[in-house]
Amino acid sequence: MQGMIHHHAQAVEMVDLLRTRGLRKDLLAFGERITISQSDEILFMKQWLTERGKPVAPAHDHSQHGAGIPMMPGMLTAEQMATLAKAKGSEFDQLFLTGMIQHHIGALVMVEDLFDTPGAGQEPVLYDFATDIDNTQRAEIGIMRGMLKEKR
Repeated sequence: MQGMIHHHAQAVEMVDLLRTRGLRKDLLAFGERITISQSDEILFMKQWLTERGKPVAPAHDHSQHGAGIPMMPGMLTAEQMATLAKAKGSEFDQLFLTGMIQHHIGALVMVEDLFDTPGAGQEPVLYDFATDIDNTQRAEIGIMRGMLKEKR
């Protein structure tokens, strides 16, 4: 959960960049939906950790990749984030889409790892949460791949 908070926070940061650097209005609307769902999920994960007496990872310290929090699957490197932050217009849109697809695939890996760990993901609320993330990320990957094809 701590790593997933960190992972989701980077997606929110990517959408923050989209607001001022992107060109496509349909992509901006899509990005806003990502921010809403990821932010809601961050709140859920923090509450889940707090209820269990577990430490809550800082959600917005991803400039240093969480200062001690390891990179989670699919996260953009500092170099990729810097390149994204420098891009504008259609170049940004392309980098955003390919980066967010990479990011979402990483979330699918984390869900798969959870379910492959004996005894993990057994709690009904956690199972539903992880399954929802899996379904949402898969659907959004399909949408983003479609947006990439439209651009070509």
